[in-house]
Amino acid sequence: MKSLQIVSVPYSINTPVAFQTVADLPAPVWLDSGRPVAPGGRFDIISADPLATLELQADSAAPFAELDDLLCELAPLDSDAQLPFCGGAIGYAGYELGMAENFLAPDNRATPLPAGFFGLYSWALVVDHQLCASHLVFHPACSEVQVRDLIARFSALPWQDAARTGPFSLCGPFEHEFTREEYCRQIERILDYIRAGDIYQANFTQRFSAPFEGDPLAGYLALRERVAGPFSAYLDLPHGQVLSLSPERFIHADGCAVQTEPIKGTAPRHKDPVEDTRVADALQHSIKDRAENLMIVDLLRNDFSKRCRRGTVRVPELFELATFANVHHLVSRITGELPEGAYFTDLLAACFPGGSITGAPKRRAMEIIRELELSPRGIYCGSIGYLSSCGRADTNIAIRTFTAGNGVISGAAGGGIVADSVPAAEYDECLNKVGMLLETLEGMPR
Repeated sequence: MKSLQIVSVPYSINTPVAFQTVADLPAPVWLDSGRPVAPGGRFDIISADPLATLELQADSAAPFAELDDLLCELAPLDSDAQLPFCGGAIGYAGYELGMAENFLAPDNRATPLPAGFFGLYSWALVVDHQLCASHLVFHPACSEVQVRDLIARFSALPWQDAARTGPFSLCGPFEHEFTREEYCRQIERILDYIRAGDIYQANFTQRFSAPFEGDPLAGYLALRERVAGPFSAYLDLPHGQVLSLSPERFIHADGCAVQTEPIKGTAPRHKDPVEDTRVADALQHSIKDRAENLMIVDLLRNDFSKRCRRGTVRVPELFELATFANVHHLVSRITGELPEGAYFTDLLAACFPGGSITGAPKRRAMEIIRELELSPRGIYCGSIGYLSSCGRADTNIAIRTFTAGNGVISGAAGGGIVADSVPAAEYDECLNKVGMLLETLEGMPR
């Protein structure tokens, strides 16, 4: 019986060049730790040329069961190697795929890319920035011809070179979906729902779109230099490209051990170090932001409890400060253990979409989101990541995320609304989250 094949190749932090080495192959994907810009990220995973693909529609009755069926096409492996990915599924699940699990009617409004897309990849380049090591990992399903080609490509990699992309530019500035006044009116409507007792919190967002021309990878690399997150990704798929600079993990699994790390609570960075420290400290002690975070922690504890073994769900970290290029965040961590024989896709379905980008109670918050937001979310607020044949998985919350296709690039931003939210402050927080990204793309030369 054939086993996993691992080939060591030279290590470099220059993973954009590694991605470009296989960018000519079908459906290349790059799960990007954001190093050296982002703190905390460890692994980059790069692959291409999937054995099979799965395209999901918003009215799919059981999208995560279909994802599990795709993964089952690749034989499971029992690997002792401490590698996150040994062949498996890589792709995204868009926000609208969470409707069926939450007993809502399908949202079939058009989105730039399909509601979900996953490829079944038989190999990967895994770059470990903690151990400063790089490995080509080949599942037994990978052909010998492909193994030889990939070893040759990565052995001759010009690590010292910069990534060579075509030009990228916007044909005009980003168009905001709401004016300040319109956005504030929608927040007031959410506050009415909170005062009426319908919900405790809802995450409200708006979309930003602009026409573009050129190579979206160049746009991603420009964003990456400024605001990369530890759960970033660039996917070049048949219907378009996904550019994600996410700072937020959704669900990580290593065998039966699972964890989620919701972000709730945001404050802008400041150039003055003293003021920046003051703002970060104020965020950590903010009653509003801690309450906002705690509501989502409680929601995710409940979601984990639907599939985890009884008594295993814990909250080892609460209200931890995480600092990124443009903002400070509060992050908590919830852990649990799946029962033997359980599927990661079952937990993914039970928790999807994430509580940090819906609200509490989740179902009613999602109804209000659909009522008040002007367009479907698509990939934004969905999840991007991998499910490995060796029993490991990792997924992000797809915030700070753009899609590019048919000459239009679009993204979105928003925030959690609670009883003491101030509409004007919520509008400012939304722009604080996305402002640096929009400015970066708008500033690229034509």
